[in-house]
Amino acid sequence: MTPRARLAFLAAFGLSLAASCLAERPRPAPPTIAITLDKTTVQSRNAPAPPDTLTVTVRAADPDGIDSAWVQLDGDPPLGADGLLDPVLEGPFRVLVPGGFLQGTTLPVRVRARDVAGFEGERDTSVSVAP
Repeated sequence: MTPRARLAFLAAFGLSLAASCLAERPRPAPPTIAITLDKTTVQSRNAPAPPDTLTVTVRAADPDGIDSAWVQLDGDPPLGADGLLDPVLEGPFRVLVPGGFLQGTTLPVRVRARDVAGFEGERDTSVSVAP
């Protein structure tokens, strides 16, 4: 390769590198998550009274598709849903509020979602125990 050809090749290679840096390309990222609670206070009733129910509406979105989503109240086992690889998973999760919590206790509500690439996103909020 002649010096002139080598210089032309390096110049073309440098221009292609510079052009690739100018264009925005999508970066892998966790799913976006939005949550809505049907109420901000719950009742913690002991048996034989039926437990209170908290409805958590979840919207998880990712252009690659949602693998699954989970909702967890306090330390209880999480409730999960399969995203079926759709770009958006949206729907309600109904969580039973266990008995035994004192009035004024703050219970954390945690929502997680995973996309098909394995990236996980998380949002959290809380509810208070009312009389």
